[in-house]
Amino acid sequence: MSALYESEKILAEYLLFHFGTADEILPSHRRWPAGMMEALDFPVRTTAHFSSDRVARGLDLGCAVGRSAFEMSRHCDEVLGIDFSHAFIHAAETLRKGTPLTFERREEAAITTPLIARLPADIDGDKLRFLQGDAMNLPDQLGAFDRVHAANLLCRLTEPDRLLVRLPDLVKPGGELVLATPCTWLEEFTPSANWPTAGTCEWLIEKLTPAFTLMRQTDEPFLIRETARKFQWTTALVTVWRRHD
Repeated sequence: MSALYESEKILAEYLLFHFGTADEILPSHRRWPAGMMEALDFPVRTTAHFSSDRVARGLDLGCAVGRSAFEMSRHCDEVLGIDFSHAFIHAAETLRKGTPLTFERREEAAITTPLIARLPADIDGDKLRFLQGDAMNLPDQLGAFDRVHAANLLCRLTEPDRLLVRLPDLVKPGGELVLATPCTWLEEFTPSANWPTAGTCEWLIEKLTPAFTLMRQTDEPFLIRETARKFQWTTALVTVWRRHD
């Protein structure tokens, strides 16, 4: 896994991506295309693909700095977030404890603006825990979960098949799985020999249908601000699955 996700620059971008307000990401003194506004709150929107029933356990794989795990806790009695990045997990755990995090939003050159990330006021941090770990080598003792969420993770793994093979054991019978991926397969992260040979959706259907039913698929845009004038606007493929009883 790339050391990219341990840098202060990327940590700040992800804190803004997960916890920044609309005005902090797209300041209101400028006009922005409607598509950019619609791409905000991606870590919240992906968790909205789960049903609204209350369940016991949730797992957020590739949780980054934690916003999706926090959102999952609204309908789960307990949520575990796992990410390979030590910096991301430290940030998520700090926020879980209720401690605000100051970070710098880059404007241009060496000009920055200090901002603060906070745990959402209506989230109970005691229902969550965060662990540093490898999604391709998850501990056997994790057990099974009612809901598993993995956003923008698959195409950052060196061997994504290893996670797909493990998913049937991670999701309880009748449980829900939400996968989101921008399908940006890059040799920097995944050797080309491990890329899907057809489209990503077709690959997921082939790998998962023995244990899961595909309930629906859709697209969710997301926006990552790098500077005041440079943004990553991307569309993720979202697939929603139910584990066979």
